[in-house]
Amino acid sequence: MAEPQTIADLRETLGTLATEAVGETARDLDLMSVSELVDAMNASNAEVPAAVARVSASIVAAADGVSERMRAGGRLIYVGAGTAGRMGILDASEIPPTFGAPPELVVGVIAGGEEAIHTAVENAEDDEDAGRAALAALHLGPLDAVIGISASGRTPYVLGAIDYATEAGAFTVGLACNAGSELGSAAEVAIEVVVGPEILTGSTRLKSGTAQKLVLNMISTIAMVRLGKVYGNLMVDLRATNAKLRARSERTVMMATGVDAQTATAALDATGGWIKAAILMSETSLDADTAVRMLTEHGGRLRDALAAAGAAPDAHGGRAHVG
Repeated sequence: MAEPQTIADLRETLGTLATEAVGETARDLDLMSVSELVDAMNASNAEVPAAVARVSASIVAAADGVSERMRAGGRLIYVGAGTAGRMGILDASEIPPTFGAPPELVVGVIAGGEEAIHTAVENAEDDEDAGRAALAALHLGPLDAVIGISASGRTPYVLGAIDYATEAGAFTVGLACNAGSELGSAAEVAIEVVVGPEILTGSTRLKSGTAQKLVLNMISTIAMVRLGKVYGNLMVDLRATNAKLRARSERTVMMATGVDAQTATAALDATGGWIKAAILMSETSLDADTAVRMLTEHGGRLRDALAAAGAAPDAHGGRAHVG
């Protein structure tokens, strides 16, 4: 375990980080008009996608590793502190409703626990042992994947967690916003999205947070695609928990099969709202129980179930356009 840095040492370390540097393009924020501030922030934000694109090879390696382990029955675990931790919590919380996945499949861990989601917890990110303990409580194994998130790439809590994950044999990814980071060196795959100085000096909830969100979006969505939770580009495992999502479910069945609204609604009612089973019913002569059984036998993979039932949808998984 690394020795804790003194404030003087930490001050010196921060002075070497691109995310802590003072930007030259907008030094006088407090003198700008609202219009000028909006333009300046838009210009700053526009730098992020290009920075993410520059590390696409690392994102591919991370997505491949995560997908491989999840397909073998493992979990995806995000760990971070402050904004970085909240990004992980946010992405993890959106997986169950979007992809019909159990909440334990993608887990967000934040330094300081649940309280830290909405309130800063003093010194939480500085506790390396707490990071180790948080992941030990999850009983990690070789099938799991852990993504440590830290704009600076030096957060002790995250480094402790990644160290423990490595010992447990889990696949590890370090997502940082500085090159040559400790986190990147500690992880199996380093994703270092160098976004440069923040428009508000040191406020890594801005460009750094946006970069983290973009990368996590890609990794988790790609993993869900690889798990068979997407058909074409349609969300066929979403959970309809409100009127909008029930309408979206109906539209999804209609877009995938070309059936009318009444038929789509009837199929969804018969299958308990499971879009995949409703599509399988609509594309074949199967009844609801048989459609559900076939999907279960094929691991929830709609294309495989359709092929087994003798259906031949087009290559893109959709036949109709719904306006």
